[in-house]
Amino acid sequence: MKKILVINGPNLNFLGIREKNIYGDRDYNYLVGMIEEYAKTKEIEVECFQSNHEGAIIDKIQEAYYNDVDGIVINPGAFTHYSYAVRDALASIAAIPKIEVHISNVHTREEFRHTSVTEPACTAQIIGKGFDGYLMAIDMILSE
Repeated sequence: MKKILVINGPNLNFLGIREKNIYGDRDYNYLVGMIEEYAKTKEIEVECFQSNHEGAIIDKIQEAYYNDVDGIVINPGAFTHYSYAVRDALASIAAIPKIEVHISNVHTREEFRHTSVTEPACTAQIIGKGFDGYLMAIDMILSE
């Protein structure tokens, strides 16, 4: 059975609370439930992890190597734009497909959001597809 790790970075636990005009009314638990239900239909194992702490995210990325994860879906949140440590952790597990996901279209938002330091260490990037971007990323991993 394929195993996919879904990692969410800072403030994603505040979905449904923060900037509803950008992220909508659905909360983080809704997102996790949606991903878990989708995984059942695909007959895969999925683990969802969220942290506001850079080191915890790096630890989880490195654990994926030892846990024989088949792919990672990651929304690094604000770490996308400046965390070379998260970028290096992603790059260190080059053999594992990694899809970077952003709920909003980061290219139409503030200038600082236009640059992703983590994206070059990923297989692909999906932006602006809302929560469905996570499901699209899972499908990309399964098609490899």
